[in-house]
Amino acid sequence: MSSSAFFTRKGDDLVPAPHARGPWSSDMLHGRLLGGLAAQAIEQHHAAPGLRFARLTVDLFRNSPMSPVTVETTLVRDGRRIRVADATISTEQGVIARAGAVLLRQGEQPGGEQAIVTPAWDEPPPVGPPVEGGGGWTPPFDLWRVPGRGAPGPGRVWLRERHPLVDDEPVTPFVRAALAADFASPLSNAGLDGLRFINADYTLTLARLPESDLVGIEATGHLSTGGVATGQVTLHDPAGPLGFCLVTAVANPAPMGRG
Repeated sequence: MSSSAFFTRKGDDLVPAPHARGPWSSDMLHGRLLGGLAAQAIEQHHAAPGLRFARLTVDLFRNSPMSPVTVETTLVRDGRRIRVADATISTEQGVIARAGAVLLRQGEQPGGEQAIVTPAWDEPPPVGPPVEGGGGWTPPFDLWRVPGRGAPGPGRVWLRERHPLVDDEPVTPFVRAALAADFASPLSNAGLDGLRFINADYTLTLARLPESDLVGIEATGHLSTGGVATGQVTLHDPAGPLGFCLVTAVANPAPMGRG
C-alpha cells in the first residue's frame, strides 16, 4: 500500500491530498472517502470487543470541496446487544455528510439451514494488472472489471486500496468495506455508455468483515424512473459473500464515462 495518504491530520482538520478528488469534478472530494472517514472515526471511538459492525448508512447530501474536513462522532445508544453511533462530517461551508452505524453483539450461530443463502460468486481473485483510468480521472485504488468494459450482464469488479486513508494509519477491514461500498452506485447504476446517476447515499450491511485486502462487488439490481434510481450489490472477498449495499441516486446532466 502506498504511503501517500488521502488525508493528513492538522489538529482537528483532515487536509485532503490531490488524489482525494472524485471523478465528477476536479474540485470535489470523492464521496467514498467521506464514508471511509465516518467509518474510521466511529470505529476508533465506539468499537468494542464482542460487537460487530452490522450496518453503516452514509448520507452524501452536499458536494464536498477539496477543503479540510472535520469528523465528529456521537454515541446514540449503548445497549446489551446493540450500539448505535453517528458521525458528522463538516467543512468551512458547514455539514456536508453524515453517517450512522449499528454494532451488534456476536453470539452463537442458530442451528438448522437457512431458507435463502447468497451463493459465493464464481470470480477468482485477479491475476493481471488493474485497469487504468479514463475520461481524465484515474482511480486512486486498484480496480479490476469483470467481464469487461461495456459488456452486458451483471457488473462485477474487484477493488483493492492503494493508499492509507489518513496519514500512515492502517486501513482496517471495516474501513475497507466502507470505502468499497460506495462503488455500488457506479456498478449498479451505470449504463452501457457511462454513468448517468450520482448517488445521494449508500447503506452497507455486513454479516462479517472482509478477510482480505481484495473486495469484490457484484451488481444484483437496478430500478429507475423519472431520474431517480435505486441499485443494490453484493460484496464478496476471496472467502465468499460478506454483505450487501443499497444506494439511491439522481440523474446527472453530464454523464461520466466508464474507465
